[in-house]
This record gives sequence, structure tokens and C-alpha cells, in this order.
Amino acid sequence: MNLLALDTSTEQMSIAVQCRGQTAPWLHTAAGGALTSTHLIPQIQALMGQAQLRFDELDAVVFGAGPGSFTGLRTACSVAQGLAFGAGLLVLPVDSLLAVAEEARVQLNAADGFRVTALLDARMDEMYVASYTFYSGEWINDKGYSLIKPENLILDDSHVLAGNVFAAYGTRLAGGSAPRVNALPTAAALLRLAPALLAAGAAVAPQHALPTYIRDKVAQTTQERAAIKSAAVPP
Repeated sequence: MNLLALDTSTEQMSIAVQCRGQTAPWLHTAAGGALTSTHLIPQIQALMGQAQLRFDELDAVVFGAGPGSFTGLRTACSVAQGLAFGAGLLVLPVDSLLAVAEEARVQLNAADGFRVTALLDARMDEMYVASYTFYSGEWINDKGYSLIKPENLILDDSHVLAGNVFAAYGTRLAGGSAPRVNALPTAAALLRLAPALLAAGAAVAPQHALPTYIRDKVAQTTQERAAIKSAAVPP
């Protein structure tokens, strides 16, 4: 299929274009965050140019729908909607935590029965969490999503832990022997997930594409930030 995929749900901006008949996609990865709003569309245009593909030749636009960075999710969703509206395409929202799980599976060359808990830094001293099992070529979400403190993670040693939380929260995660894999949601992972999701009818019209939010509060107050800073200073 001809697909454009993009993920800006974390500090990384990831874009990929897949062309029918090509064995490998065109990929672009760069710093995201504050740079995303100015760099995303020009980089998409550049990658589409490298692939020699017009937007109206795409079968769908795929984007990482979250959970993740509030601003990053809104940016990815609005860009996916705008491109899809302009070219008359469907939009495929993909769970960013599922993309983390898929990225870990490929990194480890994992076989059927692979079990992984995906963890993304939610800031504000919390993590986004979801657990998955890979079975018969398909992913199964075990218990939905949650937003938790690092100390509240219940570890299952049969699961691999994958995500971007280990540098920030690694020492606060409960003890256990579960392997840890640094992984981010990537556009390449979205492309691998897309065929099964498209076949299952997960694509929607652009106006119905929405980010996945599991937190209402997106920033700390000045008092909360001061309290955290004060608590971190040794007596």
C-alpha cells in the first residue's frame, strides 16, 4: 500500500512513507517537541518527494494518536486531517503505546507469545502504561490504558518493559527481573501495524480522527512545580 505515517507523541518526530512495490520505506527521524510545528510539514513534503509520490496516490494517512504529549498529539492529528482532507483520504489513528510494543518486538526479534508492557513518560511524575500480547501475528491489548506513578507499576516478569521512562524513573520502578528495552513509537512501527488495522476497518474519515487523551490536566501549577523542586533538594 501507499502510506504516509507520522508520530510526534514524544520528544521524537518520526515520519515514514511506504510505496507499493518497494521493499523498504523512506524514513525521517529528528527532534520533535517545540520544533515539530515548524518542521513536520516540510519534512513530510521532502519525504514524499524522495518517494516520488503524490498525496492523492496515498491509500491512507497514519498517525500516532497517543497517549502522549498533548501538543504533539494535536499537531499530528491536525496535520493528518489536513492532508487527508486535501487529498480525499482516510486517516488511521494508531495507539502510540502499541507502536512502542511493536518497536520492542522488532528490536528483540520476538516470536509468537511475546508479552510487553509499554511505558511512556507522561511528565508530571507519571507514566502512560499498557500491556500487550503478540499472538498469531496480531496484538492483543490486555487491560487498556492507565496513567500511574512509577512506584505503582505492578511488574509481571513474563513481560518485557519497553518505553522511554527508564532514565527518568528506572530506579523507582518496582523490583523485578523483567527485561527493559528503550523504545519509542516510530513511524516505521505504524507502517507495520497499519495493514491489519486497515483490514479491520480502523480507518476513519478525517473529521472523525481524534487524539487519545487519558489525562485531563496537562500542566502543573506554579505551586506544584515549586513543591516538587523543594522536595528534590536535600536537607
